[in-house]
Amino acid sequence: MSHFLGEHRVKVDSKGRIKLPASLKQQMNPEAQGKFVVNRGFEGCLEMYPLDIWIRYRNVLQKKVNKFNPKHRKFIRRFISGATELALDAADRLNFPNHLLKEIDVAGEAYLTPGQDTIELWSVKKYEEN
Repeated sequence: MSHFLGEHRVKVDSKGRIKLPASLKQQMNPEAQGKFVVNRGFEGCLEMYPLDIWIRYRNVLQKKVNKFNPKHRKFIRRFISGATELALDAADRLNFPNHLLKEIDVAGEAYLTPGQDTIELWSVKKYEEN
């Protein structure tokens, strides 16, 4: 599992691209192949799951979640609905969907911080309030 370290203030360009800091890239497992799945987080951020971690979580959910339970279905719908796969480009940038950036009010700059096996993307305002 990846355990990320470090707080990084990063620029967000007009196309929604963020350059992944080299130190975070170096902390990724090679199994992730430079890919993430980004999704809505739980406290007003976006969570970036390295692909290998996303696959593990998805497999656990498939085994543990009862699709006949309405609460479980609601959780899965919320968890999966915004999920989008992102891949690092040649310049180590990730291109985020604009609708997800707007939901968390990110424009111009953002923070990348460690989560539990994830990297969280925060608006500067929300991060500095917390």
